[in-house]
Amino acid sequence: MQEQLLADLRAMWRIRAFEEKAQALCGTGEIRGSVHLCIGQEAGPVGACTALGEVDALFATYRGHGWAIARGTPLRPLMAELLGRATGVNGGRGGSAYLSAPQHGFHGENSIVGAGAPIAVGAALAGRHDGTGRVAATVFGDGAMNQGAVHEAMNFAAAAQLPVLFLCENNRWSELTPIREAVHNQTLTDRPTALGMTAVRIDGNDPRLIRETVTDLAEAAREGGGPAFVELATQRLVGHYVGDMHTYRTRGELAEDREREPIAVAVRRLSEAGVSAAEIQAAEDDARQEVELAAQAALADPPADANSVREHIYA
Repeated sequence: MQEQLLADLRAMWRIRAFEEKAQALCGTGEIRGSVHLCIGQEAGPVGACTALGEVDALFATYRGHGWAIARGTPLRPLMAELLGRATGVNGGRGGSAYLSAPQHGFHGENSIVGAGAPIAVGAALAGRHDGTGRVAATVFGDGAMNQGAVHEAMNFAAAAQLPVLFLCENNRWSELTPIREAVHNQTLTDRPTALGMTAVRIDGNDPRLIRETVTDLAEAAREGGGPAFVELATQRLVGHYVGDMHTYRTRGELAEDREREPIAVAVRRLSEAGVSAAEIQAAEDDARQEVELAAQAALADPPADANSVREHIYA
């Protein structure tokens, strides 16, 4: 168990280090445009993506860098995409909020809140007819639960018993609005349950629990058990977007969140289990070095050709 937790810590640090480097490059102006970071939410992708196979399809929200990394997207072309370089996973056309890497099972982000849900349902339906039998997973935040398209997607998936995993990262903030002010019933699992699908709420800071839960639900979906909904109770340690000062938070909230965020929890558990401080620190150091090398290589790559901006566009 210690070995798995240490591996999870390394994987979470790769995402954290990537996001922090992206944040720094936004500050210097190297990365431009809208950027949404998943700092504090790394356990979700690390735990859930190990339950997905090569044929399965993942659709993320605009806060999707971590999910792309967890699906196996290499760091250099991913960073190059954020930097608008020709070597990016989409040739520099997608940027932070629209990137995709289908060759790694990551079928893209979407800046329309909740829009990935109906697309994932379509991918699962296609899998029923093309012989792949793929499981489709869609990731969205708690705010997306108030979007009609999400409910329509869940209802269709339940009615057709499609293998779709609806993964809701509940970080308690619908952009800048606390969930308590957005809904009367904060028990989000009540909604998919009413549609007739399995729905669970779990600790979104525990990659082991997420892995076991999503694996079980994915296997059930493959066997014809239909869709499932997983609410990952988590938190983001940064603003909704880069530049958001998140002054709307209550006093002491961030301090409490830093105590229960996944990397802090993993470090405590490993220390209590007797893993050396040097080995724990190496997980961070190795990740930061890997990310730095990827960033420096991407920064040296040529910028995307503006004349190609209209290529690879479908309507």
